[in-house]
Amino acid sequence: MSLDFVFEPLAAKAGASLDQLISCLLISYPLGSVFVRLPASQPALKHLFNVAISTFYFVPVLGQRLPFLLLLGDVLATYFIALTVKGPRMPWIVFGVMMTHLFLNHIERAIWGDPFDGSYNITGPQMVLVMKLTTFAWNVWDGRRPAEDLDKWQTKMRVTKFPSLLEFLGFSLYFPGILVGPYLEYQAYTSLIDGTLFNVAGGPEPSARRRVIPDGRKRVAYRKMLFALGYLGVYMGIAPKISYQTTTTDWFLQQSLPYRILITQLAGFVERSKYYGVWILTEGASILTGHGFTGYAPSGASLWDGAANVDVWRIELPENFKGLIDSWNMKTNVWLRECMYKRVTPKGKKAGFRSSMLTYLTSAIWHGCSAGYYITFVFAGFVTTVGRLARSTFRPLVLPAGADPKAPPPQTLLKTLYDIAGVACAVLLVNFSTTPFILLNLSEGIEAWRRLGWYGLWMVFGSMAFFYGGGGAWLKGVQAKRLRRAGVAKPSASGSSTPGAAPTVPPVDSAFRQAEKKLL
Repeated sequence: MSLDFVFEPLAAKAGASLDQLISCLLISYPLGSVFVRLPASQPALKHLFNVAISTFYFVPVLGQRLPFLLLLGDVLATYFIALTVKGPRMPWIVFGVMMTHLFLNHIERAIWGDPFDGSYNITGPQMVLVMKLTTFAWNVWDGRRPAEDLDKWQTKMRVTKFPSLLEFLGFSLYFPGILVGPYLEYQAYTSLIDGTLFNVAGGPEPSARRRVIPDGRKRVAYRKMLFALGYLGVYMGIAPKISYQTTTTDWFLQQSLPYRILITQLAGFVERSKYYGVWILTEGASILTGHGFTGYAPSGASLWDGAANVDVWRIELPENFKGLIDSWNMKTNVWLRECMYKRVTPKGKKAGFRSSMLTYLTSAIWHGCSAGYYITFVFAGFVTTVGRLARSTFRPLVLPAGADPKAPPPQTLLKTLYDIAGVACAVLLVNFSTTPFILLNLSEGIEAWRRLGWYGLWMVFGSMAFFYGGGGAWLKGVQAKRLRRAGVAKPSASGSSTPGAAPTVPPVDSAFRQAEKKLL
């Protein structure tokens, strides 16, 4: 049955590529129900099912035969490198080969457009595959290392038994996530295939269930689908009139500066709605196969949070800019942390500038070679620094003197006003900073910022001038006086950073931390 009658209005506005992509994601919903009915006692059927459906998506539906063969080449290269190279260089060889291939495709597409002259951008699924394959390589290496050398995540995800080629193909071509994610680790895939994923405490005994997979997944998955279609409807309905492209038009320039800034806030939400729709749609399809199960609530209801790639609420109403970054493309954040940030940090050492810079460069190369990406990332690095400075200097003044930074703070009027100001600043800055990210072109991104009165630059660098020009030291002094009056000897550490968090922005903060030791 053709889905064209549903997506013709969408295709007319956004082009055939979005029509084809969403068609594949929607088809994945009934196919997910077929997948769970394949017997766990015959895992080969499930592997073959993944391979067959992914092949169907790429070749007959998307018409991407050559790109699919190239992706299959990446899969086979990873398999045989991991199988034959036994030493510690193995995961780095896989990482180098996969990232080089991806970046060459990014460059080719930037120079000549789609190198395969198709309607679908193949670098999208390749980016997902790079995360999956490089993570597998590290998991295999962790399986060859002594268990006492591993951390909790590495121990949980290590691969001690090398898969057969069919098992690896099924894992690599897991159909709900092959196009836009989410990617999953090999251990997560095998536990999904054999059903051990669902054997957790807090739920009914396996013998009491009608089948291995817990109840409740359909309710969650189809609710996700409805929300996803709603976000896509927002994008389709508003994007032709208001988007970041609007900032490049003559009409935009004719408006007053406050109105331009207001329009940009709406444009930012509209642009993000496209990503919300696609990511949540594929999350729902993954849930229908059983992926994403995370246990049971105290009430006994099953929970399905493990396939999420975005937290819309924490992005649209963020407590701070860092929380917003952590809630966007969450699976990529995990990949950067586990496959780069930790791996380049010497054992027993604290991650520093080198680890942060290598992680940022990995993130930048993975995203592509368009200048707009790099402008956004660099600016976001400064925004993160300002957010940390505000948290360490302003925030303690709206909390009771000497309050435990680990305990939930009392929600006073002053704290509420601080939170509202934080949300407003985070929203204004994310919609300013991501304008070049979407426009891609350097000149268009800079021109858009100019038409917005450079307000994001004024907010960030004006704040930095205040903090490093004496304002930070003054606020620290005010904190010290409050603590002395309250009889508290030691200031709270509310501005401390989260240990082990992988940076997705350049590590400009490391340099500023050194300066703060003298200035603040």
